[in-house]
Amino acid sequence: MDDNKIIDLYLRRDETAVKQTSEKFGDHLRALAYGIVKDHQTAEECENDTYLKAWNSIPPHEPREYLYAFLARITRHISLDCCRKRSRLKRRAFISELSAEMEQCIPAPDDVECRIDDIILGQAINGFLSTLSEEKRNVFIRRYWYLDSISDIARRFALSESKAKTMLFRSRKQLRDYLEKEGYIL
Repeated sequence: MDDNKIIDLYLRRDETAVKQTSEKFGDHLRALAYGIVKDHQTAEECENDTYLKAWNSIPPHEPREYLYAFLARITRHISLDCCRKRSRLKRRAFISELSAEMEQCIPAPDDVECRIDDIILGQAINGFLSTLSEEKRNVFIRRYWYLDSISDIARRFALSESKAKTMLFRSRKQLRDYLEKEGYIL
């Protein structure tokens, strides 16, 4: 079913919207959640929580042009919250490791007013990603959006682990340089 038709179902408060969403995006959302929580049952719970959150968020939001991205963002946040709530120390350490890598590139807001700049920062990061080759962009996104391990990324893109690490290191450096040119103080 077309994304616009699914959104129309949500707007009419038709419960088949959830069924259609599940049929179209369920496998991808569950895989995204599993990549973060590393547990099939918890991933299914995150997927189901995504549908509830989407039901409660549409309306007022109408993500007609970006329904999957809208749902993936919800799934990702729910999955990360699940990791925090269940005190999965090993996974938390992994998330902290990724955060430390990105802290070298992206300024962290230290007060509420700085959060307003998040939208502009997001646009700058999207601008940076558009400068990368498709492979580098995909590797970067798999690492920092989907939280894939280096070994998973290497297998997915037929790279050695050292090449994947080097590619990510160079991409982070390029991101840092790009953001400094955009006026961010790092």
